[in-house]
Amino acid sequence: MKLSICIPVYNFDVREFVFDLKKEIDSQKIDAEIILIDDASKEEFKQINKELQNGIPHFIFLENNIGRSRIRNLFLQYATGEYLLFLDCDGKIVGGEFLKKYIECIQKNPDTQIIYGGRKVLGTADEQHYLRWKFAVERENLPVKLRREKPYLSFQTNNFVIRKEALSKVGFNPDFQKYGYEDLLFAMDLKAANIKIDHIDNPILNNDLENNIIYLGKVEESVESLSHMLKDEALSSKLSEVKLVKAYNKLKNTPFKVVLGLLFNIGEGGIKRKLSRGNVSLRYLDIYKLGLLFRKMK
Repeated sequence: MKLSICIPVYNFDVREFVFDLKKEIDSQKIDAEIILIDDASKEEFKQINKELQNGIPHFIFLENNIGRSRIRNLFLQYATGEYLLFLDCDGKIVGGEFLKKYIECIQKNPDTQIIYGGRKVLGTADEQHYLRWKFAVERENLPVKLRREKPYLSFQTNNFVIRKEALSKVGFNPDFQKYGYEDLLFAMDLKAANIKIDHIDNPILNNDLENNIIYLGKVEESVESLSHMLKDEALSSKLSEVKLVKAYNKLKNTPFKVVLGLLFNIGEGGIKRKLSRGNVSLRYLDIYKLGLLFRKMK
């Protein structure tokens, strides 16, 4: 069984990450290939990562940015393995035998179609990066037992293996290029196709937490992406289980929608200032997202 390790690269130094992966491939004699596709990074990062070209036969540099969904679909043109392992470029290997764990899982479960290994962050963060860290710890980095209770809602694209045939059947929706909810939409497309997502304990460290201000910008971008999805009736029904969508659907046809809109317009600045300080309840972030969604759904 051959494994194609697929890493979309964007404005990040991936040399250490690739070195660690190659080290395990060589030491464990794993049948694997590494494929890198740079999504029109800044020139400084292109020059840094070009050091890898001699050891990586497939390192593709795109002239124009095509976005998070299309670039993952693009790997199908280059991957020769039966299974594809997708990793975010800001990841870091934190445990021994990372690749071997995935391979052993596939060998024990030959019918498996897709496996999510999980994610983790460092044990603490400074004040400037605390909001992203807190969200990761409380909402994203769930133990495998909890992930298995909601296998589709717990899926993320930072660290997963998928059978090539399954990705060819259910690719990422190319209409959404920006950050936000493309992973959940993909998971729900898998669910609609009756493709089971398995979960194991094989996390990757998120090695590049955004500071509070940058993260809030990404939150706004993600809500904008979600609003476009919800304006498509077919996609809206697929995302009905998402927590933010459930709250929106519950309130959108009630008088509270108008009240919330007025309160959000008045209090948006204060909420954003609280969030920018980082160490606050994530309920403020939930309110901020909901207020943004109502605004963008007008």
